[in-house]
Amino acid sequence: MGAGGHATALLERSAPDGRLLGLDVDPAALAIARRQLAGFGERALLVRANFAVCDAVARDHGFAPVDAVVLDLGLSSIQLADDSRGFSFRSAGPLDMRADPDLRTTAADVVNTWDERDLARIFREWGEEPHSSRVAAAIARRRVTRPFAAADDLGRFVAGVKGGRTGATDPATRVFQALRIAVNNELGTLELGLNAALKVLRPGGRLAVISFHSLEDRVVKQFMARESSDCICPPHLPTCVCGHRAGLRLVSRRPVTPGAAEIGRNPRARSARLRVAEKLEAA
Repeated sequence: MGAGGHATALLERSAPDGRLLGLDVDPAALAIARRQLAGFGERALLVRANFAVCDAVARDHGFAPVDAVVLDLGLSSIQLADDSRGFSFRSAGPLDMRADPDLRTTAADVVNTWDERDLARIFREWGEEPHSSRVAAAIARRRVTRPFAAADDLGRFVAGVKGGRTGATDPATRVFQALRIAVNNELGTLELGLNAALKVLRPGGRLAVISFHSLEDRVVKQFMARESSDCICPPHLPTCVCGHRAGLRLVSRRPVTPGAAEIGRNPRARSARLRVAEKLEAA
C-alpha cells in the first residue's frame, strides 16, 4: 500500500463500484493509507498482511478472483523519512530496517552477528557491492569492540572503508540495500507473491509489478518469461517433458520506465521498472 497513491488512482479509475483490497505489513503505512482512502468508504479494504499470501487474503475477504494485482515493491517514502526505522544511511535512529515490526531479526542483528563470509555474500549478491569482502572484513573487525547500533554510524563507516563518495550515489547504498533485502526476505517474498498473484487473478486479469532495483526486476522478468512459455525444459532436451503450459501473456516485452517529466516531479521514480502480464483463459 505505501501511502495509498496507486490505490487512489485505481479507485478513481474503477469508479463507481470498483473495489480495492490493499495489503501492507507496515502498520504505520496502513494508518496513512487509511486516511488517504477514507473518502472511498467501503470500496477500499486495507488489511495488514504480506503480499506473499495475497491469494489467501483475497479469498478470506471475498475478493477472489480479482481483475488485477498491482505490486509496488521496495521502500516507501514514509519508511525512508522515519529515522526510527533505520532504513536510510543518514538516519541517526536504530539500525532496524524491518518493514514488519513483528519480525525478530533487525539489520543490527545481521551486521553484528552474521559470519563475515555471509556478510560478504549478501553484500555481493543482494547489494551488488564490488568491495563486498573488504567491507565485510572491516565490519567484522570493528564490531568486536564497538557493535553497530545506529544507521548513520554504519553508513559513515562503510563510506570510510570505501574511501568516501566518488559519484552521485552514496558509498553505503549497496550495503544498505543488501541488509534490507536480508532482514525482510524481499526476494523470497517476491517469488511467493508472484505465484500467489497468478493464482488469484481471473482469466483476462492483469498483473502489474513496479520494481526499483535490478534484482527485483530480474525475478519479475524471469517469472513472467517462465509463465508465458509453454515449455520450461532445458534447451538441450529434444522434446518437452515438463508439461508446463503458459499462464500469462506479456503485455509488453520491455518494462515501462518513467520519462523526464515524471522524474522531475518525483526523483525517486528514476529507477522504477513496470512490467505487466495478462492471465490466459486456459491457465
